[in-house]
Amino acid sequence: MIYIIMGVSGTGKSSLGLFLSEKLGWPLHEGDDFHPRENIQKMARGEPLTDQDRWPWLLKLHEVIERERSSGCSALVVCSALKRQYRQVLLFGSTALSSSTVSHQEVPPSTPPDVFFLYLHGDYELIHKRIVARMGHYMKADLLRSQFDILEPPSDEENVLSLDVRRSIADMAGEVEKHIITLNHCQESSCS
Repeated sequence: MIYIIMGVSGTGKSSLGLFLSEKLGWPLHEGDDFHPRENIQKMARGEPLTDQDRWPWLLKLHEVIERERSSGCSALVVCSALKRQYRQVLLFGSTALSSSTVSHQEVPPSTPPDVFFLYLHGDYELIHKRIVARMGHYMKADLLRSQFDILEPPSDEENVLSLDVRRSIADMAGEVEKHIITLNHCQESSCS
């Protein structure tokens, strides 16, 4: 199973990822580590990334997801994945960029059954306060509005588990663990 931890900056994606990685023993792939230097410099200057800035980054993360899926191992991936098209690139790579399936005229391919999105969500004011209080991160609080502006929350068809960031990391992780147990139970039941 692959869990992609998504949401705007400041929702606690990395914190939840670290907590789950330690608890479950799954590898964690931090999306920020895959950004080209130019993207980090741009965000540090307070400039929002464009889609063109994001494609190479998303394609690198797609490769990580595919490598983990083909190995048969479970893993966690942290990525904002703000738009449906970004999530399609994470799942289907460059074919999602070149095909018309990402246009709103056709229904995009469904999420593979072994990939789930953990959507961390909350209101702007709470998340803005968190970003202002956080130290040492290149993402400026001024960029949060641009992320909310482009955010397309995932739909049920995208295998999503929504998590309210007003809850503690431990509470959210507990809900994810219940989700994993339920999935494992369903898979065992269908195999027998």
